[in-house]
Amino acid sequence: MLDHIYVKGARENNLKNIDVEIPRDKLVVLTGVSGSGKSSLAFETIYAEGQRRYVESLSSYARMFLGQMEKPDVDYIDGLSPAISIDQKTTSKNPRSTVGTVTEIYDYLRLLWARVGTPHCPKCGKEIQQQTIDQIIDQVMTLPEATRVQVLAPVVRARKGEHQKLFEDARKSGYVRVRVDASLYDLSEEIKLDKNRKHNIEVVVDRLVIRQDIARRLTDSVETASALAGGLVILNIVNEDRDILFSQNYACEDCGISIEELTPRMFSFNNPYGACPTCTGLGAQLKVDPDLILPNKKLSILEGAITASGWNNIKGDSISRMYFDALAKKYGFKLSTPVEELPAEILDRILYGTQGEKLKLTYERGNGQGTLYQAFEGVVNNLERRYRETQSDGMRRELEECMSQRPCPDCGGKRLKKEALAVTVGGISIHDFCQKPVTEALDFVEHLELSAQKMLIAERILKEIRSRLGFLRSVGLQYLTLSRAAATLSGGESQRIRLATQIGSSLMGVLYILDEPSIGLHQRDNDMLLDTMKHLRDLGNTLLVVEHDEDTMRAADYIVDIGPGAGVHGGEVVACGTAEEIMNAPGSLTGDYLSGRKKIPVPAQRRTGSGRSLIIRGAAENNLNQVDVSIPLGTFTCVTGVSGSGKSSLVNEILYKKLACDLNHAKCRAGKHERIEGEEFLDKIIAIDQSPIGRTPRSNPATYTGLFNDIRDLFASTPDAKSRGYGPGRFSFNVRGGRCEACQGDGLLKIEMHFLPDIYVPCEVCKGKRYNRETLEVRYKGKNIYEVLDMTVEEALPFFEHLPKLYNKLQTLYEVGLSYVKLGQPSTTLSGGEAQRVKLATELSKRSTGSTIYVLDEPTTGLHTADVHKLIEVLQKLVDAGNTVVVIEHNLDVIKTADHIIDLGPEGGDGGGSIVVTGTPEEVAQCAASYTGQYLKRML
Repeated sequence: MLDHIYVKGARENNLKNIDVEIPRDKLVVLTGVSGSGKSSLAFETIYAEGQRRYVESLSSYARMFLGQMEKPDVDYIDGLSPAISIDQKTTSKNPRSTVGTVTEIYDYLRLLWARVGTPHCPKCGKEIQQQTIDQIIDQVMTLPEATRVQVLAPVVRARKGEHQKLFEDARKSGYVRVRVDASLYDLSEEIKLDKNRKHNIEVVVDRLVIRQDIARRLTDSVETASALAGGLVILNIVNEDRDILFSQNYACEDCGISIEELTPRMFSFNNPYGACPTCTGLGAQLKVDPDLILPNKKLSILEGAITASGWNNIKGDSISRMYFDALAKKYGFKLSTPVEELPAEILDRILYGTQGEKLKLTYERGNGQGTLYQAFEGVVNNLERRYRETQSDGMRRELEECMSQRPCPDCGGKRLKKEALAVTVGGISIHDFCQKPVTEALDFVEHLELSAQKMLIAERILKEIRSRLGFLRSVGLQYLTLSRAAATLSGGESQRIRLATQIGSSLMGVLYILDEPSIGLHQRDNDMLLDTMKHLRDLGNTLLVVEHDEDTMRAADYIVDIGPGAGVHGGEVVACGTAEEIMNAPGSLTGDYLSGRKKIPVPAQRRTGSGRSLIIRGAAENNLNQVDVSIPLGTFTCVTGVSGSGKSSLVNEILYKKLACDLNHAKCRAGKHERIEGEEFLDKIIAIDQSPIGRTPRSNPATYTGLFNDIRDLFASTPDAKSRGYGPGRFSFNVRGGRCEACQGDGLLKIEMHFLPDIYVPCEVCKGKRYNRETLEVRYKGKNIYEVLDMTVEEALPFFEHLPKLYNKLQTLYEVGLSYVKLGQPSTTLSGGEAQRVKLATELSKRSTGSTIYVLDEPTTGLHTADVHKLIEVLQKLVDAGNTVVVIEHNLDVIKTADHIIDLGPEGGDGGGSIVVTGTPEEVAQCAASYTGQYLKRML
């Protein structure tokens, strides 16, 4: 058996025909600067070939239903196992997916609640028990001998009426006595009842004295009573005058509510049997949000406080103006009063209508004024009605801008029917269990007490739940709850969830390929993740990890360093071996930083800022505990803390969304907080994240940064273009005219091959150049538009050095470390880190106002230490211009260069949400209670 994976002649993307040997059954790290070709080797060569060979082994019919794999550009790969890729791009955005469903723990929970759950009445909360005839008889026979009992059939329970027909039927059936409202009557007498009062009527089926030989007669009587009363039997003990109620159904006798037999589907919010009928199991409904209708309450209605579609045109004699004039007249308020000063009942009438009270509406007619009396439905009700009735997608989108997800009014966000929520195991419902963080859920399962019979049933289910929860804890996700929506997870969290699922499958002989699993993990939790990966390796699997984290590299059995540079300067194997060997390898940038020959310096002094601060008061979103946070303006501030401590809730949900609404006039709902002070010192907020700069191959760095517009103008201004009458549009590959129409400006043609992979071939007409022949004849400095787009940033700099506007934009791309990227490189081929740096460069090239706040969420994702070095220099440049930069980060190299740190924690989930310490890195390093401080101390 081969003990290595041999890759021969890999040429995918920028790889330069490389040969690599990777030891099997080891933890192997692939590292190198951003854009050096790590992902090309790991995912687009090794994983793609592993997947392709597996798919090839299936029948051609089965292959039709699977995503087809293209053969990677490699001579051959030997020693390959079935490959599983665990990357960050596959987070489910489905609103029905939760942590519980993604990890499949919820399937086991549904089974547990269905098999050993105790049902309760959803109305009164009383426990409901179901008994067979045999169980009822066994219970009655335990009564002392000589006890006198009556077997009653409760035919009417709390129902109004005289019930004469019922008495007549009972008499004809041969029954002699009935008990009405606790009094016994003979059926031969006339029984008169008040028809307006509720009555309880029980037919006396039999009267017995308990002895050993009456079991058979008792069984017949109980069966008869049960048949008469639909499964209910009352046993009246005459000596004690007390009743025992038995039921053959899951039903509450007091409320008359029946529930069906417990099945797993009853606990699924993705199944109509279990889902709350109001929200169909989503737990939330899209409702008009008054805060989005009135984003700025300092304005009056006349000044345009209402921004909702159809109500935002108050000028002139519009219909909305007519209604507001009539409202103001009837309720005595001025349309020029700021909304925040209007009384609550007036605002209520504006938003929710006049509840049937009519307004006097006056309108212009040809010969004077007309009058009309009409009730006002209210802005909120009007928008909701229009949303229900409209057929137009455009209108729907416009109205959705004023709507936000609100908890369902019926289930309160619990997603399930009331009957399912009334079933308990260990005293709690399935939803309450899913609300517990993983650690608490594990503790609950460990200490769950059940009857011996139920424990027999539950044992195997509990074992599965226990092991899966344990895996989640082992990858550092102990703070997550099972009810957390999968769409709210970060890339790193969803990747680690899938890693936990893989450990659960306990496969061996598999090649796992991971993409930076340490993302979003605090150094403290890194050890748990490394233990998990070693456990997978020890089962007999090969782990190939694309990673920049120093701890992971030191823990690896083998490192492959790709480089030496990025893009055209990369794609070669610089060094291979253990961490020790890499440190001593000449020319390895990774080795330089690992050994400490190169390091990111600590700034000589920390900025104190402009003396002004942005203060968030009473932050309470998710797990934040009503905290007040002060961010000094004009500084580089890092928000740190263990995973789940509340960093994203504070920065992304509260700070960014609130400032985006107030400064950028965005429509979004900020997280729970009281207020933000100091907004007047800022003019805009910019979030620079790692989402793609475009979804299609048509978008590229030149289009995103605005370079392409300048290049098109430049080509249109050449004598050649002017003589032909070409404008800038001629040089766009997105519109007709200058592009090649055979491929519509794509440069490639897609050929569908049914059950073989689709093939992309260069367009025969333009040979992949995207433009038609006439357009390509126009040249600037000897190059046509295609050749200019095919240049790297590095090549374009000297080419455009005499054009300051173009040169400055290119210079910023160069400064953020993207010298190797081609101007026309499709955005779909850029990594997350590259996309983020294109955005950074775009912001840098704009003229700075010095009053901007930049928000970045883990900008070091996908970056080598050398790239982090460049990134820090760029961020410091933004701050030097007077701006404020706020970064959520775990990377200690970034944290140590910050001016100010806000450390949240101390733990994740319920144990977090508080401020542990704030101050300079030196001050934070002195705080013993801060996990970040403990690691910072070693760095400083």
